Amino acid sequence: MNLRIGIAGIAIESSTFSPHRAGLSDFDVRRGDHLMERYEFLGKDWAQGIEWVPLLHARSLPGGAVLPEVYDDLSAEIITRLEGAGQLDGFFFDIHGAMSVVGRQDAETDLATRIRAVIGPDVLMSASMDLHGNVSRELGTAVDLITCYRMAPHEDAMESRERALRNLVERLRSGLGKPGKAWVQVPVLLPGEKTSTRLEPAKSIYHRVGEIADEPGVLDAAVWVGYAWADEPRCRAAVVVTGDDSSVITARAAELAQAYWDARDGFEFVAPTGTLEECVAAGLASTARPFLISDSGDNPTAGGAGDTSWTLGQLLAMEDLTSGKATAIHASITDPEAVAACVAAGVGNEVQVTAGGKVDNIPAGPVPMSGTVFSISEDPVGGTVAVVKVGGLHSILTTRRKPYHHIADFTLLGLDPSATDLVIVKIGYLEPELYNLAADWLLALTPGGVDQDLLRLGHHGVLRPLFPFDPDMSDPDLTPELLP
Repeated sequence: MNLRIGIAGIAIESSTFSPHRAGLSDFDVRRGDHLMERYEFLGKDWAQGIEWVPLLHARSLPGGAVLPEVYDDLSAEIITRLEGAGQLDGFFFDIHGAMSVVGRQDAETDLATRIRAVIGPDVLMSASMDLHGNVSRELGTAVDLITCYRMAPHEDAMESRERALRNLVERLRSGLGKPGKAWVQVPVLLPGEKTSTRLEPAKSIYHRVGEIADEPGVLDAAVWVGYAWADEPRCRAAVVVTGDDSSVITARAAELAQAYWDARDGFEFVAPTGTLEECVAAGLASTARPFLISDSGDNPTAGGAGDTSWTLGQLLAMEDLTSGKATAIHASITDPEAVAACVAAGVGNEVQVTAGGKVDNIPAGPVPMSGTVFSISEDPVGGTVAVVKVGGLHSILTTRRKPYHHIADFTLLGLDPSATDLVIVKIGYLEPELYNLAADWLLALTPGGVDQDLLRLGHHGVLRPLFPFDPDMSDPDLTPELLP
């Protein structure tokens, strides 16, 4: 008889400091065969002879907290479909791990425990997460196997999902049952831009994770950085090592936790930082082209609203850019009204808009902009996209929130980032294509819902003491707990 494995999850990274609210339209909701298309690796030999039971998966670009009615509807459908799915041997819980729901806490644990109540205590549940997720004791208890990415940027996202499912399948076929789980949280909360695995100390820590996962007696090992832009008690680093030798997994979990704690002062930003003004001045003075600048405070792939207008307002006040002495691209501002005005004006014509600051107006309100409509195009993610040219500055406006990570994102708009002096992108660490494109780059510490300066955001719901909020805190007890 074939194994039957269910698949479901809700995946979003939610900044509780962003005024944006994630609605149903923000999610790509998949069911049935459409859901199965997410997992091309299920065509491999190890995945054959299994009856996959795809229930529902909803995935959103990071943003603000999810509207409670949206979470309630999506989670209720998962439970209803699960109740009608028949007996399962295993369950794959495909989540991000940093979902916040308005008025709720630890949403992934809520969903996991509801799923567990339906499938019963004996069905093996495996979870795959982003390393910027959070692992509370309750979540670690609800699932049996749990892992996360080992790379930031997340070049191994699908590899991690495959590992989670392959370990589940192998566990079921072997009949070994539930492995042990050594879990420990580390009272450190840092942004992803300080914990990239391209750099030390994260590079060595995550290399060690892979080594430990291959040891006898160990099934898997994982280290979570946690999510810095939510304000919940669960938000902190965590370690889980799974396996059948309790002494080994406990020792290795303790080793990883201690390594992370000991390195807390050694984590640095992935690039030199400065104010936007300092970064632009350095870029203009440099001969490196293109020179990229991360507009990090409103990064939509970290949870920013996408319409924070503060940076655009600053750029429009820089004569070198507006006079055409230098060229620049700013990506991007989400503003359907401004895009509609550009469409009405038409390509090549003058337009006056007030851009951004309509969702996240905390750093700045809508910014007046007068320029020429450079291009209009349709994008499957960003919707209708308009580019407004003001001197040498090209400002990208979208109807829906969209990250700009790929060269094609720009060239489809008629823009050539490789031939532009400054490329200012709402992003934190550069994704691979932009990283390879940049002759040089800086990280601008700009305001917004994912401000890199955590201390000025105003956390009050996290558990204290917590580094870096309490830099002189005593060494914590990092003894791992064996979860049931």
